[in-house]
Amino acid sequence: MTFTHLDAAGHARMVDVTAKQPTVRAATASGRVECGPAVVAALRDGAVPKGDVLAVARIAGIAAAKATPSLLPLAHVIGVHGVVVDLDITDTGVTITATVRTADRTGVEMEALTAVSVAALAVVDMVKGLDKSVRIAGVQLEAKSGGRSGDWRRDA
Repeated sequence: MTFTHLDAAGHARMVDVTAKQPTVRAATASGRVECGPAVVAALRDGAVPKGDVLAVARIAGIAAAKATPSLLPLAHVIGVHGVVVDLDITDTGVTITATVRTADRTGVEMEALTAVSVAALAVVDMVKGLDKSVRIAGVQLEAKSGGRSGDWRRDA
């Protein structure tokens, strides 16, 4: 078996994508922050003492998508050309969906997953004073398009 991120000596390396042609690519990820009824009520009422939880989490997710190569050492620095982070308050917490788009040489799956993860962390940070038992769950890739491997969608 050949590992793409290891050289002949077994050392970690970044895959060289120089020769690849840029193509339009997109990825969508999702996750959730599970909260109790009191936190959900505070979110719905806009009564979280730290302020606008969803706005802070949305901006955190967008910033995180652009910072992915700083967090993941083998991720490529690419042009992140579009990021949408949606947050919805549900009866059990906050659902988060992020879609990242690029026209570059490698995909944006890690950027979408990072956006969801950091947006979830921002929600936790904003509500932890109300309830320390909130938790992040179910962060996963939902779909990707473009690139050599083509399109993929998680089956329902």
